[in-house]
Amino acid sequence: MSESSQEQAFMPPVWRHPDGTSVSCKEQIKVLNENLEELRQIAQDALEDGLLIGCDERQLRETLKDIMDSLSNPYVRNGRK
Repeated sequence: MSESSQEQAFMPPVWRHPDGTSVSCKEQIKVLNENLEELRQIAQDALEDGLLIGCDERQLRETLKDIMDSLSNPYVRNGRK
């Protein structure tokens, strides 16, 4: 896959508040999208390194997903998000 097609393979979502309304602040959206792109690049690098080392691609992808699933929300109050 070429670099340009990799960049097109993932488009950030329309960011939403818990009530379903769209986040409208352009600066907030910019921060979220920049964070997402940095995370994507780090994950891409980790995947490529693992493949070069000879690791199983399926295991690498499952591990990356497990990392995302293990993130905790530090802002949960009284059992609510």
